[in-house]
Amino acid sequence: MRVFGSAVAALLLAGAVTGCGNQGAAAPPATGSTRPAAAGGTLPPASGTSGCGQHEASGSVRDTVTVSGHQRTVIVHVPAGYTGSRKVALVLNLHGSGSTARAQELFSGMDATADADGFIVAYPQALIPDGSGYNWNIPGEPMVNGQLPPASAPSDVTFLTTLVHDLAGRYCINLSRVFATGVSGGGRMASQLACDASGVFAAVAPVAGLRYPSPCPAARSVPVIAFHGTKDPIDPFGGHGAAYWTYSVPAAARFWAGHDHCSLSPQRASGHGYRLTRYTGCSGGSMVELYAIIGEGHEWPGGPVMPPVITDELGPQSDAVNANALMWKFFSAHPLR
Repeated sequence: MRVFGSAVAALLLAGAVTGCGNQGAAAPPATGSTRPAAAGGTLPPASGTSGCGQHEASGSVRDTVTVSGHQRTVIVHVPAGYTGSRKVALVLNLHGSGSTARAQELFSGMDATADADGFIVAYPQALIPDGSGYNWNIPGEPMVNGQLPPASAPSDVTFLTTLVHDLAGRYCINLSRVFATGVSGGGRMASQLACDASGVFAAVAPVAGLRYPSPCPAARSVPVIAFHGTKDPIDPFGGHGAAYWTYSVPAAARFWAGHDHCSLSPQRASGHGYRLTRYTGCSGGSMVELYAIIGEGHEWPGGPVMPPVITDELGPQSDAVNANALMWKFFSAHPLR
């Protein structure tokens, strides 16, 4: 069950990937520079304006922040043309189980989307060791090895919400436009954030990892857009997978539609290589969308082309939809209200 982490680790060893869909080439390597770690629990003013007026060069930088006594890693990609004078959106992009922040930067190809649309994308790194990568601490849920996270593992909900405020103190971020996405275990973690930190994250976009955590204490309707391959060998589209993967992906979307008080009769559409299920009429202007990518494996739809060492393990890719473009359009339409 470490197949995702080992496959994406091979991506780093491969050194490069090619463009697919509209993503373009893989992102350049993050710089080796590291900022001084922030003090755990020290947050900027609630307005989030303290980072405005500070100029930061565009590109990717590897950073650290200390939260709950643990030094955590994050790669921050600042879009081309960023001046620090105008508030921009922030997207947290979470890696899969057994993977890393750098691997997720390559696997999703989101730097190019951030440059084109002018938002900051940050790739945080989990802390629970797993092979050459790390696992997220998803509350009450087993990891890919079937075991629960160690009792000593720090809260990743705390880490990721604190990270948002830390970044808002360094960059000019619009706190009503903070979003989360992620693949596989990162998608499950993004699903958890929708429940446990709905006051921070305006909308979420799990890729190959949509779940509906129970209990879900979110007091608001949370917009959700999800992408999942129908031939996913790791997290099967129809459910009945590992201990953390029981019900189907359509069931997860339906559970979210219930939480958001949407119409019980979804709209359905299809295109070349995909099926779309959309729940509308939700409270608070929310919406739930699920893109089923026909024949795709455990992949990032429309993302950079992966070498055979990846696709042999995770299944085939598809450019039927561009997940990055679609989720950004969805995010743009659903700020925190």
